[in-house]
Amino acid sequence: ISIQALLRLSLIPLCLIAQVAPAQYTYTTLNDPLAGPGGTEADGTSGNQIVGTYYDASGTAHGFEYDRNTGTYTTLTDPQAGPGGPLTTGTGGTMASGVSGNNIVGQYIDSSGQLHGFEYSGTSYTTLTEPLAGAGGNDARGISGNNIVGLYYDANGYLRGYIYSGSTYTTLVDPLATGAANGATVADAILGSTVVGYYYDSSGIIHGFEYDINTGTYRTLIDPLATGQTAAFGISGNYIVGDYWDANGITHGFEYAMNTGTYTTLTDPQAGLGNFYSQPKGGTDATGISGNDIVGYYFDSGGSMHGFLAAPVPEPTTMVSGLLTLGFVLVSLVPRFRRRPAHQQY
Repeated sequence: ISIQALLRLSLIPLCLIAQVAPAQYTYTTLNDPLAGPGGTEADGTSGNQIVGTYYDASGTAHGFEYDRNTGTYTTLTDPQAGPGGPLTTGTGGTMASGVSGNNIVGQYIDSSGQLHGFEYSGTSYTTLTEPLAGAGGNDARGISGNNIVGLYYDANGYLRGYIYSGSTYTTLVDPLATGAANGATVADAILGSTVVGYYYDSSGIIHGFEYDINTGTYRTLIDPLATGQTAAFGISGNYIVGDYWDANGITHGFEYAMNTGTYTTLTDPQAGLGNFYSQPKGGTDATGISGNDIVGYYFDSGGSMHGFLAAPVPEPTTMVSGLLTLGFVLVSLVPRFRRRPAHQQY
């Protein structure tokens, strides 16, 4: 083969680099083996850990931790949780929402129907009680290092977000939360000094928010395809995930890139058409993110709930890495060609 032909071959991967398509995802369904008809809901992820909730054959809610390395599910039940759950009497159950390192946070409902937050260290459960919480109680939704976020119901029954530093609780109320719910704000996830969640505006419509702890400023997040709600549920690096409702009332997940301001729609291919309130239920919700991996849940065409893990499909530059290597070796024979840094995926 001639040097000219080799050089033409070596240019193939360079052409492909210029035609990289937007990231797409492979979806893997997550079903806790102990789940009954109520299904499985994945809510948070960190590294190879995924946490969420499943509903057993009686409708009782249990938290779970899923290890991606071993493929095993471990049930999480706060010892102070009452029997039952949201699908039965509403006066019991444990739900896991967030994970950071070895620590998992969530909520349980005691036998009297009171809502409580918890932190699980891997060996013991600690109840989290917001001091301003009224009869409605509080939960815990996200964790990053020593900081925990969630919601509580104040003495008037209004929703408030909070940050717990391990010693101090700080209330979060988005200044645009001016609707009939009187400042209703929910903090769902935290990463470093950034909190994400959602609030209700003066028309009762839900909008996502990003809150900077250092500056005390809120920024509203609205997916451009949303005609109903947008809610933010998870954050990792420069990315925020959540859900939005389209013009047909169908729920879709989204990934928002903070550095570019772009939204990417996430729809599990097995999801039915609808939302949480439709009959049957339908749609996709993205609830957590760690690195490039996104977790959430979807309702299938029959209205059954399943968790999912969405992992990016390798981009063309990854698939032609062998050609890249060959090309760079060959072009190194010709002085006018220079090496390029490796393509870096987010």
